[in-house]
Amino acid sequence: MKTVSHFFYDKFILSGMSESMAEYLNMIILLVGLLLLLIISDFLARKSIRAIFNKFTEKTDTNFDDLLVKNKAPRNLAHIIPVIIADELFDNVFIHFEEAEIFSRKALNIFGILITLWIVRSLLNTFKDYFKTLPVLKDKPIDSYIQVFMIFIWVLGFIFAFVVLTDTEIYTFIATLGAASAVIILVFKDTIMGFVASIQVATNDMVRIGDWITFEKYGADGDVIEINLTTVKIQNFDNTITTIPTYALISESFKNWRGMSNSGGRRIKRALIIKQDSVKYLNSTAIDKLKKIQLLTSYLATRQKDISLQNERNSVDKNLLINGRNLTNIGVFRKYMESYVENHPAINEDMMIMVRQLTPSSQGIPIEIYAFSKDKVWKNYEYIMADIFDHLIASVPYFELELFELPSTISYISK
Repeated sequence: MKTVSHFFYDKFILSGMSESMAEYLNMIILLVGLLLLLIISDFLARKSIRAIFNKFTEKTDTNFDDLLVKNKAPRNLAHIIPVIIADELFDNVFIHFEEAEIFSRKALNIFGILITLWIVRSLLNTFKDYFKTLPVLKDKPIDSYIQVFMIFIWVLGFIFAFVVLTDTEIYTFIATLGAASAVIILVFKDTIMGFVASIQVATNDMVRIGDWITFEKYGADGDVIEINLTTVKIQNFDNTITTIPTYALISESFKNWRGMSNSGGRRIKRALIIKQDSVKYLNSTAIDKLKKIQLLTSYLATRQKDISLQNERNSVDKNLLINGRNLTNIGVFRKYMESYVENHPAINEDMMIMVRQLTPSSQGIPIEIYAFSKDKVWKNYEYIMADIFDHLIASVPYFELELFELPSTISYISK
């Protein structure tokens, strides 16, 4: 190779050119030739490695190798060959220029570090995409872990690049870096907090990709679509995207609806407010009228018989309804609500079904339904709940009750 490195130099000297000019022209010609060789070798290496990978992927059932190609791992790997060639030929190109060779080798070493980082990044992205295809890991924050490894690799790459540029011992640089740890922690505070939060979120299984969460502080109400090192992306039900810090998941309070999604039903908890002045005792005529309601026929017959026997046993004067035990229209209506909900086909009968009277307020007496719908899909859930309350609101007059509502018009008295 020494003959090649002096070939143009000797020609120029024989032609009568000055020694310094011959050295510069010799270096330029060899450098141009080297660059052309590197471009050609890089092109051929990429074509060859890609062809080998394509043939290999056709013979395998796993999609891991397909993901390697997708993330450009073969292409980045091919760049190593020109670097090796350049490293071998730099001595011949810069044979008369030692300082230029030192500078060029430093640049080449840094470029080699960058190529190594690209290769590692391609591999990590491939692992990330592959892990996301596995059912057991599909809902895990894989992005966070990959980002941690990538940050660690980039930090190592920065250290080695700095060592190459400054000719500093790596141990000396690391010791200096340790002394500046306070500054580093301050700069990477969010990253460090996000990393710790990601580990806690995964370990405690607090949030998974696909979970429906409600985070009132950040106005988030929707499905988790991404968890990475610093942020969590939530697609709200209006299709907007809310981004919150990962560490907020362990430092703030939020609601995860996974328990509801995994259970047998979605809770219905809503009340009708009855006007208090419409509540009254039921006489025998009113009871007989309500017995025509099929859901109440058996209940009223049994209940009326039990109450009559007890009143007779205690010699109660029933000329006044308040004496002894009595049925009330609100009590019978509450029983009707319970029977109707229990017999509704969309209600999960294996979960709690309860109709209860809440504390009376200035508006009236709330009668609340507490039950669970079988269908947990939001749209269907709302339809089921509306269907139940449509019926119950329409049934209120049959019990001679009234619902509370604010006056629709306000009368003004002129002075």
